[in-house]
This record gives sequence, structure tokens and C-alpha cells, in this order.
Amino acid sequence: MRRGLAPLVLLAMGCGGPGEPAVAPAQPAASPPLAPAAPPVAAPPAEVASPAPEPKPPAGPFNVLLILVDSMRADMPWAGYPRAIAPNLTKLEAESVSYTRAYSTSSYTAKSVAALLAAQYPSSLKRSGFFFTKYPESNLFIAELLQQAGVYTASAHGHMYMKRGNGMDQGFAEWDVVSGISFDNTTDRHVTSDKLTALAISQLQKKPEGQRFFMYLHYMDPHDQYVKHKESPDFGNSLRDRYDSEMFFTDLWIGKLLEWCAGQPWWKDTAIMVSADHGEAFGEHKMYRHAFELWNVLTHVPMFVRVPGATPRRIDTPRGNIDLGKTTLELHGVPVDPRFVGESLVPEIRGADPKPRPVLLDLPPDSNNSERRALIDGDYKLLIFGNDWKFSLYDLKHDPQERTDLAKKDPAKLAELKETYRRVWDAIPKVKPYGGNKLMGGGVANGPMN
Repeated sequence: MRRGLAPLVLLAMGCGGPGEPAVAPAQPAASPPLAPAAPPVAAPPAEVASPAPEPKPPAGPFNVLLILVDSMRADMPWAGYPRAIAPNLTKLEAESVSYTRAYSTSSYTAKSVAALLAAQYPSSLKRSGFFFTKYPESNLFIAELLQQAGVYTASAHGHMYMKRGNGMDQGFAEWDVVSGISFDNTTDRHVTSDKLTALAISQLQKKPEGQRFFMYLHYMDPHDQYVKHKESPDFGNSLRDRYDSEMFFTDLWIGKLLEWCAGQPWWKDTAIMVSADHGEAFGEHKMYRHAFELWNVLTHVPMFVRVPGATPRRIDTPRGNIDLGKTTLELHGVPVDPRFVGESLVPEIRGADPKPRPVLLDLPPDSNNSERRALIDGDYKLLIFGNDWKFSLYDLKHDPQERTDLAKKDPAKLAELKETYRRVWDAIPKVKPYGGNKLMGGGVANGPMN
């Protein structure tokens, strides 16, 4: 079902492309040659101009605009995909610190977004035992700390699951879903990127003057059903072709949002984070869409951050987008809670050497998902089934499609990653889900709510 485009008043923004050369620092002016002089009087030396001091980058605190694009795969144009399906995001990525090996914490929205907004793994959060998970107020989310610190918090969405009441809205002064959509527990039947951009602008216009903000936007259109848009090139009619059209349409309206933002007085003090809640499968591992497993195609996602004054670069060290929780707090100058996990990316964004550390993925059991976990450590990935009853091992450098299980072929590497996994997993608090329903794979959701 196609929706009409929401009216917008747009302001122009200049945006540097990925091929622009860096500007070299100013050099001292050369001294002119000395004229011959009759002895014994020597010519005075010419003065050498001092280079102008480079302006210091802003130290913050910053506003933070977090944009999640639902189902956005890692194979985007800036990663080598041949179709220009996201020109605005491609420009923004070239201006950012970009993580080429970033991972969503889980493989579908209800678990991965909660992990990011709470800076805690899904298994650590009090939660209902259903696929469309709810999170009680006994959990702590980063927006609560930001709101307590006087930050204006706002969020806009294009799916009815994300209406107020699922618990992820805790700490948000504004949390709205676009108008004219209905809930469907099997798919997304609506086109909403145009409405979402308009809604986001209206929320930002409500921001009190002089108050910093944290905004989280969730663009839904790349989620199935995949719709061809007249605004995009005609890529074809396959699932991936129509997905590419959805990405182009979503990117178009993200671009219009950024155009408007660029005309606001607070833009120069605003950091932008872009990532995805999960990837999307088009037949890999005989899967379509997402959820249920933790394959690379479902969890390897884009992630890049543009901070005023930070030098753009790409980082190949594995990172999880659960790190964006602490990163957001540091960019705002707000202390973290000791319950939060992950690490702030701010030092790396500012140029620090990215140190290797394992990345944990977590899909706890619920009404539809069996229990899965994964650990990425360097080039290798350990996939854990159920309550540690089976382990698979993959070399992501040479086998990114995870076609060859090395668990039996490389027992030494398997033992090494199992040891790392147990050290990381054992340190994480676990909470059983509540609700009384049966869990996929066995068990009952009989955990605490408060």
C-alpha cells in the first residue's frame, strides 16, 4: 500500500563526497632571496610567517541523532555493492568513522534495539517471553539517564510494535509512531519513510531552545514487504531488487531530514550515528527475512558515527552496536550506570587505536525463537546452540558466508573460542523471561517482572 509523500520545507546543505581530497595544513611562507649587500653591512633576514593555528575540534557535549534503518544489510554501496541504492548515506559514511565489521546484538528488532537502548544484553533484561517482547519499568534505559541530565529525548517510528508501551520508550519525552498504519505481526505493509522524516522534524521543532537532544529514529521501509518506488531506479522485480528500491526510498528521506537539520543552529554541535537493528536474508542458509538464527547475513550490519571535528576513517576491528549506548552517554557528557555493558567508541572516534575485544551476540529463547548465542573474536566466530549443547566454528575472513563448520577440523581454535565465550558469557547476569508462556526449545517463561 503506497502512502502519499508528506509535505516538507527543506533547506539546502552542502555535503562532501567520498572522493574529495583532504585539505593540507597551511605552510609557512617562503623567505625571499637576500639581495647582495656591500660589506660590512649584512641584509636583515626576512621574517617567516607562522602558520595559523588549526581550530580545535569541539569537545562536546553534543546532541546525538541515532538513525537505525530496519533490515539494512552490510553490503551497502560504501562496502562495495555495485548499485547506488543509498547516495545520501554513502556521503555521510565518507564523513564518518565507519566500522566495517559491526554487529547487531541480535537478529530481530525486539531484542537488538532493546540491547542498544539499554546498553545491556537481552538475556540480562527483564522481559516478556513473547516474540514481540515487552520490557517493564524495572529496567534502566540510557534515555532515562539523559532525561535526568536535562537532555530533550525524542523518538519516531514506522511500525505499531514500537508504539508507547513496549518498554523501550522509557526516558523519552516524545515517542511517536507515524499516523495511518496498523499492526501486522507477520510483516510491514506500509510505506513510512516520508512520514517519519516529517514526524522527526516536528519533534525537533518542539525542542526547547538551547537544550541538547538525543533523537532515535527507526526507518522501517527496507523491512518486507518490499515495495518498488517510482522515486528510485527500476532495479527489477526480485526480492533483492525490490529491497534495493526500498533502500533508495529510505535514503532519499533520510537525506531530506539531514538537509533540514543542516539549516538549524544546533547542527554544528550534533553527532550522527547510523546502524541497523539486524540484517536481512535472501536465501542464504535457506533463510529469508530475519530472526531465529545468528548467521552473519542477519547480524553483520553497517555502523558509522560522524562527530564534529573527528577525522573520517574506517575501522576493521569487530565491534557491536551495543557500544552505541555508552557512546551516546559520553557524547552527552553523562556518566554511565555500572550495569551497562559494551565500551564507548568515543576514544576510537577521536583517533585512538582500536583494541581487539570479543563481540557477543545474544538471542534468548521466547515464544518463536530458540536460544542462540555467538562470539566473534578476531576473524573467527563461535556459534552456540541452545544451552551450550552444540558449537559451530567459522573463519569469517575466508568464509564470510559461513559455509564450512571448522569445529571438527580445528579443535584447538574451537577450544580457544569456547574458553573466551565462557569467560564472557559467565560474567553477564541472566534473567528468565516472564509471562507463563512456553518457550521455543523447551521451558516456560517464569522469570521476574520487577
